[in-house]
Amino acid sequence: MIKSAIRVLAIAIVGAGAAAQQTANDYEAPRTAYGDPDLQGLWQTMSPAVWNLEDHTAELGIPAGQSVVVGGSIPYRADAAEQRERNRENLATDDPEASCKMVGVPRTMYMPYPFQIVQTPTQVTILSEYVHSVRTIFLDSEHPADPLQQLWMGDSRGHWEGNTLVVDVNNFTGETWLDRSGNFHSDALHVVERFTRTSPDHLLYEVTLEDPNVYSESWQISMPLYRRIEPNARLLEYECHAYLETLRNNE
Repeated sequence: MIKSAIRVLAIAIVGAGAAAQQTANDYEAPRTAYGDPDLQGLWQTMSPAVWNLEDHTAELGIPAGQSVVVGGSIPYRADAAEQRERNRENLATDDPEASCKMVGVPRTMYMPYPFQIVQTPTQVTILSEYVHSVRTIFLDSEHPADPLQQLWMGDSRGHWEGNTLVVDVNNFTGETWLDRSGNFHSDALHVVERFTRTSPDHLLYEVTLEDPNVYSESWQISMPLYRRIEPNARLLEYECHAYLETLRNNE
């Protein structure tokens, strides 16, 4: 009887999970006044991916985390894997975040700070609490053929595929990292992001990364983003440069 009860409970749980997945797949996002899926609001990750995109155990001040890399691990070239190990030996000084620099794409999307999405018919703007960084995703134009300079946040151009915002990002500096464990890229990085609203309070964030100088093949990241729904939720301040200056003056 106990085994039968367990079997029934297992079937019920699997069925509920399948129903929830179907509901998420069938979810129809609300629309803006001009008809695009409405992604606006205050969002934040709950993932510890910023510490390490791959599986990692807990350390003092670092929460354990499961990989958000599809397949589990990043496909580094042999020489690039050696560079990652050198990065890990010098995290305190070499990680751009340690000196309050903008952290690039996709890392800015899973930093432990909220960000706000604002939409117009021709662009999507992502405002981050971290160092007041701003991403502008242009919906009405292509990447410039001859860009003036490489950008810390890359150049973002987007379009809609059904309910999904697809963003193509290139023209990176190569000076940002992907997390706090030394995972990195070069200035040849090409990123394609997909933002899909799967419920009133969830966005599915999927990323494909290509960089022939660093990776042996393209690879993907996938994670949910959560709406901040507490009363009066808004972006606050994280004045990294001011905090860093104060720390240096007190040494």
